[in-house]
Amino acid sequence: MNLEDYRKHGKEMVDYIADYLANIRSRRVYPAVSPGYLRNVLPASAPVDGEPWEDIFADIEKCIMPGVTHWQSPHMHAYFPALNSPASLLGDMLADAINCLGFTWASSPACTELETLVMNWLGKMIGLPEDFLHRPGGSGGGGVIQTTASEATLVSLLAARARAIRDVQENDPDRLATEINSRLVAYCSDQAHSSVEKAGLIGLVRMRYVESDSELSMRGDALLEALTRDRAEGLLPFFVCATLGTTGACSFDNLKEIGPICQQNGLWLHVDAAYAGSAFICPEFRGWLQGIELTDSIAFNPSKWLMVHFDCTAMWVKNSQALHRTFNVDPLYLKHENSGLAIDFMHWQIPLSKRFRALKLWFVIRNYGITGLQKHIREGVRLAQKFEALVLADARFEIPALRHLGMVVFRLRGENTLTERLLKKLNSRGRLHCVPAALHGKYVIRFTVTSTNTTNEDILRDWAEIRCTANEILGDNTQSAIRARVPLADNGALSFSLL
Repeated sequence: MNLEDYRKHGKEMVDYIADYLANIRSRRVYPAVSPGYLRNVLPASAPVDGEPWEDIFADIEKCIMPGVTHWQSPHMHAYFPALNSPASLLGDMLADAINCLGFTWASSPACTELETLVMNWLGKMIGLPEDFLHRPGGSGGGGVIQTTASEATLVSLLAARARAIRDVQENDPDRLATEINSRLVAYCSDQAHSSVEKAGLIGLVRMRYVESDSELSMRGDALLEALTRDRAEGLLPFFVCATLGTTGACSFDNLKEIGPICQQNGLWLHVDAAYAGSAFICPEFRGWLQGIELTDSIAFNPSKWLMVHFDCTAMWVKNSQALHRTFNVDPLYLKHENSGLAIDFMHWQIPLSKRFRALKLWFVIRNYGITGLQKHIREGVRLAQKFEALVLADARFEIPALRHLGMVVFRLRGENTLTERLLKKLNSRGRLHCVPAALHGKYVIRFTVTSTNTTNEDILRDWAEIRCTANEILGDNTQSAIRARVPLADNGALSFSLL
């Protein structure tokens, strides 16, 4: 394919993508395929000779789309959002064409400088203290775009581990790093994402899970008790990961209590706000950020809720030198005349190279503006409130954890098996898609507003599907009991009843 062919077929692909997104409601959200389905429709070996583009293009609908879970569908309520937008798609189109490998400033100055700029924009948008922003000269804190929140957690844990080992060796130079590492212990809530556990496995450190309270929040007293117990056993606490917006129920650890404990005990405090961080662009949701000034690092995913498509994780650190000391490698072929004067992001991350992700983030922020992005977040919260109200009005269901932001957890009253059967039947039909979670022994269904296309009618349609399926599960074809009106409480200025 030459460039003239690319012009023609590129326009065709843009039309196909636009049609796909415009008509996504018509597609079954969850595919009806079995493992290995693609082996039955594609050859076992690559073609010897090149094939016409028309044949390749035709196979998108024939082979690929039948096996796609349509994350942009308004009936996709599983996991957390994984949104895109025309501005984001266009930004990545340009980034793919440029295809720079931004490991140093010299490898592509615009790649590095735009990233520092938009990370400052985004940090200010969510209300981060100045200590987390880039400053002229490159000293102090700053932001970097990582691939995922999982990677951001691992980066912060490895930096904390390096700092802890160095601190011990300053007082005891003969102590081996391996011996120190064997005594290190990190902490997170029992509601934390599995990626925190994985970071501990990779870092070869113990991970202690602190029991959350009745509102699924890690509290200061429980953390302090765990620290005291581990120190008495000769272990070395060094790292805490607090979660703002847990995967199971979008619950929030108490930073105001955890922060002072970490500071007093010399622990690195990282904040995983993968989903909820986007909401902090709205001032009414920043109450959960109280205590952020006491943390060492924070990360969230614009690729979840800010219409910047995957991958794009925003991470900020208060002390960038902690990353340098952990990841610094300096072979001659990576040096340049501005080494030490400009930021080289290869020292801030695990991979050497990085994509020009800042372009799509820049395009989206400029295209929507702060007010446009705030409107989008608030609409997702409003639709979740609507769904919450519908669930509360049906006495067969319960909501076992407070709704926060755009996610509702619900279940059928009674044994866990009822809710499990409900979810399996809903997903097998493919008209909507949800996933489960376990909250203090209760099996729940997570319902997240994930699509920019979701409307009131979509919520009503999906609730009707849930109620109809519940009728089948419960063997009840009669009208379910309706509760009295229930006023809804919210965390910000959006409090009102939807019933």
